Amino acid sequence: MSFLKPLLLPFTWLYNFVTKGRNYLYDIGHKPSFKFDSVVISVGNLNVGGSGKTPMIEYLVRLLEEKYRLAILSRGYGRKTKGFRLASDQDDALTLGDEPYQYYRKFGERVTIAVGEERALAIPTILNETIAPEIILLDDAFQHRSVVPQFSILLTDYAKPFYQDFVLPFGRLRESRRGASRADVVVVTKCNEPISGVEEMTMKIKKYVGEKPVFFSGLQHKDVVPFLKNNLIGKKIILVSGIANSSSLKKYASSNFELIEHVKFEDHHAYSTDEIKKIEEAAQAQGVDSILTTEKDMVKLISEKISQSLNQKIWFYLPIETAFINCGVEFDTMVLQMVESKLKELS
Repeated sequence: MSFLKPLLLPFTWLYNFVTKGRNYLYDIGHKPSFKFDSVVISVGNLNVGGSGKTPMIEYLVRLLEEKYRLAILSRGYGRKTKGFRLASDQDDALTLGDEPYQYYRKFGERVTIAVGEERALAIPTILNETIAPEIILLDDAFQHRSVVPQFSILLTDYAKPFYQDFVLPFGRLRESRRGASRADVVVVTKCNEPISGVEEMTMKIKKYVGEKPVFFSGLQHKDVVPFLKNNLIGKKIILVSGIANSSSLKKYASSNFELIEHVKFEDHHAYSTDEIKKIEEAAQAQGVDSILTTEKDMVKLISEKISQSLNQKIWFYLPIETAFINCGVEFDTMVLQMVESKLKELS
């Protein structure tokens, strides 16, 4: 309850003290940070929960893959395995985690996908066990300071920017707002067009990052995809999601379909066959013949364990992509010029 929230302040002060101390030890070189002979681009945020990291990683892949050898390195949150793992056709969302497996399904033939809790150990393994990538994209690694990125992209949600938030557990920040100063660029995500307050928001962000560039982006919903090829989604749907922030998803579903029910789970939710059975029974009872979910949830639902109990004829998923609202060409040019410059330095 909100009136109990002030009781969390002592824990917030303690957490802030610990994270500031950790960052200070990295800043003075007491804790080691490593650089590698590849261009390392970090994508992350200050807060817990979804800020659009997965769509941004995919955006960078589409921007860079035709010209450069790429790898994506993720922690693999929620997977049932430990340590370093190079993605292969034997993997699924259980062995890699939902987001890395989503990357593998989309880009695995062209991009090296790997997971590993310790990025500083995982990167040398990628360089030694594969055709060495020229660019390594670090997923959700803004606080992973044992690796020094050549370029750091900080994402912040338009609805709750980091400068309005507080350190855990009083707020949702993993470290203080001043940590934003390590970013090379800030991208405000999940903006709705038309957006308002751009100049004011940019000014407030630059209070923490100086004159580093600030961009604004939204989520572009692509065509709904059936689990079984050639199936068509009905007008009435049940929406199923296990993501950190489902507000834009629900808004899309309500605008484009007759949304009967939204079954909402926690982020990275591991589905059970009983849950699937209850959802499908609820759909049948309400006369609904289509169930819509996210791409991130889809990669878990098609796992061998779950898919056998899934009536795939009625399931569909909605892919999303990052789309810049302002200065997208400038963002692309900045990234491409940075990569070219850093590769020349490394050669």
